[in-house]
Amino acid sequence: MLPDTSRPFHVVCDASEFTIGCALMQFDAEGRESVVSYQSRQMKSAEKNYPVHDKELLAMRYALIKFRVYLLGEQTFAVYTDHASLRTAMKSPHLSQRMARWLSFFAEYNFVVHYKPGKNNILAEVLSRRPDYDPRRLTHHQDIPDDDDDDDDCATCVTLGINATVSSPVLPLRQQIADAYEEDAFYAEIIRYLRNPTADTLAKLTRPTRDAITRYDLDGDLLTNAIDTFDTPRVVIPADEDLRARLVHEYHDVPTGDHLGREKTFAALSRDFFWPRMYKWIRKWVRSCEICQRVKPAASK
Repeated sequence: MLPDTSRPFHVVCDASEFTIGCALMQFDAEGRESVVSYQSRQMKSAEKNYPVHDKELLAMRYALIKFRVYLLGEQTFAVYTDHASLRTAMKSPHLSQRMARWLSFFAEYNFVVHYKPGKNNILAEVLSRRPDYDPRRLTHHQDIPDDDDDDDDCATCVTLGINATVSSPVLPLRQQIADAYEEDAFYAEIIRYLRNPTADTLAKLTRPTRDAITRYDLDGDLLTNAIDTFDTPRVVIPADEDLRARLVHEYHDVPTGDHLGREKTFAALSRDFFWPRMYKWIRKWVRSCEICQRVKPAASK
């Protein structure tokens, strides 16, 4: 069904051993529950090693990112999942850096978590158990690359909208970037070498990393990238969709950003930062920006 912004949304989500899935739902005027959108993806290699409660939270985070344009700034909405995971995380006196980032992200939304057992959460359970994502059924198993983003359809990272107010992230930007390197296997490998550049550590690098290593350098705790010696080094942004969304929001959505088009947003952001396929990422963002689409002049006939 088409989304009705006059009615509240609710979210169902679930995680299996290899997949996360979620759906955005609404009740229509007759009280019938209908699906607005549903999403699922295979877990990345590192995510498959998460504890069960982290996987449940990963599914919740994925849902909030995917449906961000509908949920951010909404009145209180419901998320149906195994709420014991969230309760355990929030009460833990020793949060990991990953969990601290996630809780900071969750704080941007106004939602209440409800427990919904698997037998009653059929849609989310089916989405999180897609047989085509089950590695046991695949002849040629391929993990999702670490720089694959959760926003491939980008109904996602839009931070605008419906009177949305985004709370400031808890972590300063520099620290958020430095912490995120630990979750990105490719850049973590480069940083380990740059901190101890010996023949032995060079030999341990994968071939693609060795081929690219001359483009990278360290600026304190930040990794920088330059195409050659004449290029201005730019701060490398790891595969963290929250972090990338924060940067694009700052360069495009905030009042000082003036909602530039994709070319100008890319030019401004790429002067300071680098990540693979940045232009494609920004293009999706701008196309999903409600304000930009409202004011875009109609094509002349």
